[in-house]
Amino acid sequence: MFPPALAMDQCWYHGNITRSKAEDLLSKVGKDGSFLVRASESISSAYALCVLFRNCVYTYRILPNKENKLIVQASEGVPVKYFDNLDELIEFYKKENMGLVWHLRYPVQREEEEAADEPEEDADPVPTPPILPPRPFLVALPASEMKEASPLNENSKVAEVSKLSLSETLLQRLQSQDTSSVSEEHLKLIQDYLRVHITSDFEMVQMGSSSLPQLKKLLTVLCKGLFSEASRTLPSLESIQKVFDQQLPSGIHQRSQLLGEASPVNVVLKLNQLISLLSSAEEKVKTLLIEGPDSTHRRSLIPPVTFEVKADSLGISQKIHLKVDVELGKLIIKKAKDGPEDKFYNHKKILQLIKSQKFPNKLVIVLETEREKTQRKEYVFADSKKREGFCQLLQQMKNKHSEQPEPDMITIFIGTWNMGAAPPPKKITSWFLSKGQGKTRDDSADYIPHDIYVIGTQEDPQGEKEWLEVLRQSLQEITSISFKMIAIHTLWNIRIVVLAKPEHENRISHICTDNVKTGIANTLGNKGAVGVSFMFNGTSLGFVNSHLTSGSEKKHRRNQNYMNILRFLTLGDKKLSPFNITHRFTHLFWLGDLNYRVELPTSEAENIIQRIKQQQYPELLGFDQLLMEKKDQKVFLQFEEEEITFAPTYRFERNTREKYAYTKQKATGMKFNLPSWCDRVLWKSYPMVHVVCQSYGCTSDIMTSDHSPVFATFEVGVTSQFVSKNDSKYTESQGQIEFLSCCATLKTKSQTKFYIEFYSSCLESFVKSQEGENEDGNEGELVVKFIEALPKLTPIISDPEYLLDQHILISIKSSDSDESYGEGCIALRIEATESLVPFHTVLTHHGERTGVFQGEIKLQTSQGKQREKLYDFVKIERDETAGQKPKGISSLDPTKEWEQSIRKSKSTHLMAKEAAAVARFRGNASSPPDAQGKDDMLRPADMGKGVVESLLQEEIQQKPEMFDNPLYGAMSSKGKVASKKEQDYTPVLRKEHQLILNHGALLTKPHDADSSKSSNKQPSPPFLIPTPRFRSYTCSSQSEEKTISEKAQGKQKPTASLENPAPLKKPVKPSRSEVGPSSQGQFSKPPLPTKSRAVLDMQTTKARDYRENSDLPHQGKHRTEEGTVGRTATP
Repeated sequence: MFPPALAMDQCWYHGNITRSKAEDLLSKVGKDGSFLVRASESISSAYALCVLFRNCVYTYRILPNKENKLIVQASEGVPVKYFDNLDELIEFYKKENMGLVWHLRYPVQREEEEAADEPEEDADPVPTPPILPPRPFLVALPASEMKEASPLNENSKVAEVSKLSLSETLLQRLQSQDTSSVSEEHLKLIQDYLRVHITSDFEMVQMGSSSLPQLKKLLTVLCKGLFSEASRTLPSLESIQKVFDQQLPSGIHQRSQLLGEASPVNVVLKLNQLISLLSSAEEKVKTLLIEGPDSTHRRSLIPPVTFEVKADSLGISQKIHLKVDVELGKLIIKKAKDGPEDKFYNHKKILQLIKSQKFPNKLVIVLETEREKTQRKEYVFADSKKREGFCQLLQQMKNKHSEQPEPDMITIFIGTWNMGAAPPPKKITSWFLSKGQGKTRDDSADYIPHDIYVIGTQEDPQGEKEWLEVLRQSLQEITSISFKMIAIHTLWNIRIVVLAKPEHENRISHICTDNVKTGIANTLGNKGAVGVSFMFNGTSLGFVNSHLTSGSEKKHRRNQNYMNILRFLTLGDKKLSPFNITHRFTHLFWLGDLNYRVELPTSEAENIIQRIKQQQYPELLGFDQLLMEKKDQKVFLQFEEEEITFAPTYRFERNTREKYAYTKQKATGMKFNLPSWCDRVLWKSYPMVHVVCQSYGCTSDIMTSDHSPVFATFEVGVTSQFVSKNDSKYTESQGQIEFLSCCATLKTKSQTKFYIEFYSSCLESFVKSQEGENEDGNEGELVVKFIEALPKLTPIISDPEYLLDQHILISIKSSDSDESYGEGCIALRIEATESLVPFHTVLTHHGERTGVFQGEIKLQTSQGKQREKLYDFVKIERDETAGQKPKGISSLDPTKEWEQSIRKSKSTHLMAKEAAAVARFRGNASSPPDAQGKDDMLRPADMGKGVVESLLQEEIQQKPEMFDNPLYGAMSSKGKVASKKEQDYTPVLRKEHQLILNHGALLTKPHDADSSKSSNKQPSPPFLIPTPRFRSYTCSSQSEEKTISEKAQGKQKPTASLENPAPLKKPVKPSRSEVGPSSQGQFSKPPLPTKSRAVLDMQTTKARDYRENSDLPHQGKHRTEEGTVGRTATP
């Protein structure tokens, strides 16, 4: 990777450390002339020389030439001089006045690395990597490596041939073949290419290009007949497939065959389709002949499902039965379950489902009547799980009978399981049905198959074919569908498999796989990650399965594992080289055995077990290393995780789930592995896209490993390959994207100029801006203003149906080294087109927050509007009274109430939950000032919020855990249905999806009149406030990450003892790379005052749902009076 000039034993060489880390090391030394050398982030074979002068870091790029001589990249005052190695270069620039800003004086020593991984003490010896068959695909090199390495290798080989006269040699090879079966026309074309045109391609290769235009022309002509014949044959084979394959939904129309030109790429696509159809035809016909024409069809259909609900008629509650027939596309309303039909509505007449925020089991169905008027029918389900099952069936019905040829919403199953080097049991279907503990699916949704299944395993002892067969048979058993393998990739015993419905096979393209080793010395694959990415029509999807370092004390090593995977895993579009995987995909899912532990002393082991038995998970999650590190923005920045409501998944005794084996006798003494949530699923999506986590839990009946399998299911929005349906006169006008009055605030001490690169799939190629103007910011910050330097961007398609679903990726780069100092993402989902709309996006680089980018954006589209998407079918209703104080809550001292609840030893399950929640409330009330998130430190003052108001909004978004929620199903392993007594508490205690919060413990501005009006009202403790779950859009880079990380935790880090609380530890002052401006800056956050009763008695604010078009962020303004909705925020 690096030229031989590198002397690896030099103390000043720091390898692949990040730019921000290099700046930190130089700043700690603080002397003019301090220096270090690191690997360049922009060119794989280059270096960066970093020099400190007057508290600023100057970076010089060191490049190798063709002879592997080193040269400092020419810049003002630096003479051109070549060096044989880095030692020689460093010695030369130690002399004064050699052209650098200051001569090199003080080499910065490498930091001692944390001890490398050792074989796990708590597991079996590291298994040897399984012997795998040769892989049929090539490993893709990073784009930068290809540019550097490929031309060299190609040129050297071609150069040898050229000595023998390239054209003559190849013509001789052709003549030695039997060409009697080749047509004269084709033979002449081949000879012409070898005689004349190959020299043109040879020159292109020598210049470093990977394109061979003359060869492409030749292949296009040769394949013209093949392409047209394949295009003619393909529809015939598709017709045969549809006759015998009755699993395909009736809404799937035959895809139009675009002829296009017979380019090699198009020919390969056609042939792959032909091969797929031909290989599956015989199997489908044989199956149908054996089982009969109706057997397969019946098994793959979704049977009618009946729900018993209550409806109010003239103030009298009566039982009603709602029967959903997905296949016929009908909703039938009956008074008796087996009685006659009273009314039925076909799928076209069902216009909307509206969920209540206040009551998680209430639903409004908007129907179209005979006179084209609408009617609202309100029903109350037995519990929220039943309501969710009903909504999913209705959505499936709408999707199945949709007239749209392509879906705009799919569901994805994510599963992760550390198999413990043991083969799986015979039956693992509960995993794929999301059955067990936590947030589970209702039984009524069992018949709805997911579109894509992604299964990640660790310590997997099986071969790829063997494991794939297990997965396909299990899915066949529960869905009667033969799923297609999209990708499978293995690193030692870490494996990822992606399966999809057969109907999606032609929608999936650009499949990419890769792996990163983070095991012993970062060279062994016993730890690391495997990844798969692909396009689903117009949406990019990425999946990473990782197995990180084990051991409770090695969380910092785990953090480093994560950073290495982030930097070196190569997936997705290679054109997005400035961006790591967190910005390359519309939706990125990260799963695996992350190995983060519950950080408590071993003496607390039995106390932990008791808490688990009492299902007091929130108290233990306060000590979860991943949530704590995530809150401190050290890992998984901007990632989200669904609330954890299931027991720790590690470390069980095998063949039982009743006992945790947390001790193991070793030669060195007793080894402790406290029960922990090692196995996790997180995700990160572009801002303003649809993503909802429908389930998150673990199984209770798969016991061959010391880990339990974990499942998560998601409903995600996807876009189609766009074909405009608007009138041509509307689509002729040219669209435009304009950025005005923009500035970037960067956390850096570098002294250089900066420019911006814009990337998007809606742009023909990336666009580069002129340099901005630098201004000094707060200490450790630089403000770069782009007043008139930003170019206008021209999208390839201006139709709003397409353009409003797109995103712009930005990279702020330095002029001296072309290295990125921060990347961000901006959504184009703007309601007020052709108007200036403010935007604000967080900048990150290599997993660290590096600043913010803000300004105004103006979007110009052609006429027309977006059609309503399938995920808009289900909306959430804002209940005005949702935040009112429940009866029976009067105590303002949650600590006393918690102690009293323990002394009384409340017997009911409900009161135990209440007690556990109040303990969390105490944790919130006692948060120290310094414990607040760092995200707001970079919030600009001119974005329409004061500092105190920002704190207020952040704390509103803090998300308390839920208790006794029927949607979460199996809070115990038996999975009992909630009793009738518990269901009676629904209006108060089960507000699962309430989005209007009435928080105690909030800050407010002293001059806020609204807060004074509410001072006489009692606060509502957080355990009575449900978690907002059903929202349409995520806000990743355009919202503050602090609220995201706190949603899963919802409280301040507790102390290290569960029974004897001690004063909270004084927070460690974070390094410059982790914080925003200094406390003296204009964006700084004042100390958090003690929360008084008046502050606790603050009034509730309203919330929004982006699925209602009228509630899209109007002109980007922050509406403090409306609050926030779950994970949604304006850009």
